[in-house]
Amino acid sequence: MYATTDSLATPPAAQGGRSRWLALYTLCAGMLMIVLDVTVVNVALPAIQDDLGFTSSSLAWVVNAYLIAFGGLLLLAGRLGDLLGRRNIFVAGLIVFTAASVLCGLAGSQEVLVIARFIQGVGGALTSAVILGMIVTLFPEPREQAKAIGMYAFVASAGGSIGLLAGGVLTQAISWHWIFFVNLPIGVLTTVLAVKLIEKDKGLGMGRGTDVPGAVLITAALMVGVFTIVKPAAELGWTAPRTVVFGVVTLVLLASFIVREATAANPLVPLRIFRSRTLTGANLIQALSASGMFGIFFLGSLYLQRVLGYDALEIGLAFLPTTVVMGLLSVRYSEKLVMRFGPRRPLIAGLSLIVVGLALFTQAPVGGNYFVHVLPVLVLLGLGGGICFPALMGLSMADVKPEDAGLASGLIGTMGEVGAALGLAILATLSATRTAAVADTKPALEALTDGYHLSFAVAALIVTAAVAIAITVMRPTKQQATEADTEENLALDAA
Repeated sequence: MYATTDSLATPPAAQGGRSRWLALYTLCAGMLMIVLDVTVVNVALPAIQDDLGFTSSSLAWVVNAYLIAFGGLLLLAGRLGDLLGRRNIFVAGLIVFTAASVLCGLAGSQEVLVIARFIQGVGGALTSAVILGMIVTLFPEPREQAKAIGMYAFVASAGGSIGLLAGGVLTQAISWHWIFFVNLPIGVLTTVLAVKLIEKDKGLGMGRGTDVPGAVLITAALMVGVFTIVKPAAELGWTAPRTVVFGVVTLVLLASFIVREATAANPLVPLRIFRSRTLTGANLIQALSASGMFGIFFLGSLYLQRVLGYDALEIGLAFLPTTVVMGLLSVRYSEKLVMRFGPRRPLIAGLSLIVVGLALFTQAPVGGNYFVHVLPVLVLLGLGGGICFPALMGLSMADVKPEDAGLASGLIGTMGEVGAALGLAILATLSATRTAAVADTKPALEALTDGYHLSFAVAALIVTAAVAIAITVMRPTKQQATEADTEENLALDAA
């Protein structure tokens, strides 16, 4: 099979075909709300700064507070889904996220907004960590599962560019408060539909995995790690004493967690899960691809804004082709590609297209034309993402035991989040350093463009490393190869 089913939950056969797809749409709606929030807020940051009086340095905490909670809790949230029931964790996350969104919208001070954003991150982690595990439970049949994962991958990958457009519209047409208030009706409706449409699963129970020391260690390690990336590393540099100290603390916490999990009777994260070559490779690819893609969407937006002079709404519209192309491939064709060729070959092809797009972006000049220098890049990124991300999501769950599905779902999300934060910090630092180095010899816009070009080139190299892992590590399993051959033979017989 393309991925595992979950014997701990109500069998998918107990739900009708239509209700399963409605449940999938509900899960995707919850994921879309979480993903949109990240880029929607980025677009509204200048308005938030003006209204609440943030300084340039303190404004970063509107984003960082969310990222630290979200990235730090994803793995724990996924495991809690295995133990307490994935629907329970999903619904709890929706409630927390929706309530925190209202608090964000009502915030009249910096402190309230930052605290509410942290709580939002908690809700976002609880909601998103268990979704992939729930999808492979609902759709055990390979073809349907590939199609369902394609829809999920589209929402998870392309939702950010939709957020750029939505953030521009809401901020300019009404106010920044509404980027948070809009989550209220969506969150309430999604919660109601989740309770109604998604069968309740029992979970293993806390007695099967109550590992409080492990939970504390991994959550602390991830939170400190994300903080190190988004704060001291991004602001002071990677060799600054403060960065080094926090980095060492992160490594010590991670090492302690590994020792704990290797010796605990009921570990929070059974280390046996990493024996799977497919799962380990998929998570490495997720981290690398997220590093390249997320950083480029951020720095690409800056190129459009600072070099080409686009406003927030224009930036959102500029990235729309990526969303359209990615959505068309993910929803309509990714399942056919996976069933025809197996997941490995689409993964390699999609990542390669992303590399070409990133390399092409290094040629965008100061006086760039959107249709000549930007649109081809965004189309290539959409094509690559639409082809590779559904395959990658499926591979991340392919060898997972039923009792570990929530953990594996949270793990792939964690790797993506940490990879995105790390990639953004590295690429932004490289860009700023390059711009400063040539500022005395080149005009301001040319210096900025030089910095962006360097980041685009490094991002291409990072994703190239993901291609190398896909080629060398992600070998097709015998079962996947058999399924692909069967599909090919059936197609030939039909012809």
